[in-house]
Amino acid sequence: MGRGRQKAKHTKIARELKSFSPDVNYDALERELTGHPSDEYNDELSKWSEYVGDDVNRDEPKRA
Repeated sequence: MGRGRQKAKHTKIARELKSFSPDVNYDALERELTGHPSDEYNDELSKWSEYVGDDVNRDEPKRA
């Protein structure tokens, strides 16, 4: 691709990124960053508890 076409493509992408505005859930972001998990998160974790046995650290060697 020639320099003119390449620059035009980069300009087009830059314009799209500049105007791009994703939907953000700021409450969920704040909970994640502050370390306060929501009830929804705890419910999700409880679904997987049946798959985790008593020996959670399986990678570590057992000590006598």
